[in-house]
Amino acid sequence: MNQLVDSLTTLGWAAGAPLFVSGDERPGRVSVVHGPSIEVIWFPSDAAAETTLFELRRDLNLRPVAGDWIVIDGGEPVRVVPRRTSLSRPDPNERDIQVLAANIDTVMIVLPIDRGLNLKNLERLSVMVWDSGADPLVVLTKADATDDPEPVVEEAQAAAPGVPVVLTSAVDGRGLDELRSRMAAGTTTTMLGASGVGKTSLLNALEGHAEAVREVRRDGQGRHTTTTRKLYRLGSGGVLLDLPGIRSLDLYASDAAVEETFADVAALAEYCQFRDCAHDGDKGCAVEAAVAAGELPERRLQSWHAIRREMAYQSRRSDPAAMAAQRQEWKRVTKASKKDSR
Repeated sequence: MNQLVDSLTTLGWAAGAPLFVSGDERPGRVSVVHGPSIEVIWFPSDAAAETTLFELRRDLNLRPVAGDWIVIDGGEPVRVVPRRTSLSRPDPNERDIQVLAANIDTVMIVLPIDRGLNLKNLERLSVMVWDSGADPLVVLTKADATDDPEPVVEEAQAAAPGVPVVLTSAVDGRGLDELRSRMAAGTTTTMLGASGVGKTSLLNALEGHAEAVREVRRDGQGRHTTTTRKLYRLGSGGVLLDLPGIRSLDLYASDAAVEETFADVAALAEYCQFRDCAHDGDKGCAVEAAVAAGELPERRLQSWHAIRREMAYQSRRSDPAAMAAQRQEWKRVTKASKKDSR
């Protein structure tokens, strides 16, 4: 059994964590999902791993995603292990939540610096990561494309308070050893970012892979080199789950995730006169006072408002009654506005 535990750590299972199988059950991890089937790396015996394509059973307790731990019995998947962490976003169908990956320890928020840092994306991705339960890590790529990257690093640190920032280059190898040290056996990492930010190049540099890298357009966006979610076993001992680039950054997250991302705003809010202060013209608002005094960038407060508005919208979107009430209110306000303008 100890040998099986040691083998599972090569798939990202934490050393010392109790096993999730008993009797004749065998453990495995979902590597890729192909529609109605899943590719699983599993252990028919305690030591030797195999990769098998299984058809999905309709009676599974959860629909598996890449990164899920799964129990195999009688030659087929019978149970998905409860997820420790879950990286998700609103489903494009506007009703459900789409789980992108499961059981991630660290999410690398990958952003290029050759065209200026996209602070809005950094903040929104940070909310996603904090909400997942994983630890965020900001990874700035293409450091070789600028002579003075330090101001960009400082920008990233200000936009993601308390989150480590690693400056990297797939060309000169900068920062790669630090990333490898964070991807030890028993850990799972994933990279989150838009297409063209350098995720595939970063993976190639870390592992010596030859994954296709496609040209980035003049606007800085790239085509999706990665089209499926795939689990890689790394030379550093851990595993990396490669995700396609994120086209849409819709958010459906907890208040706690927003507080973590905007820790500077949350700290100032403790001094507001009212506990339910909306930081929008409220009497005794310490956050707006800090903006006026130059102690908090106005952009940070604007971003906080934008994300809170989107979260409220996503919450209403999943509630038909709330959406209907909002439409009625919009019609009422529009009608009154037209009447006043006559």
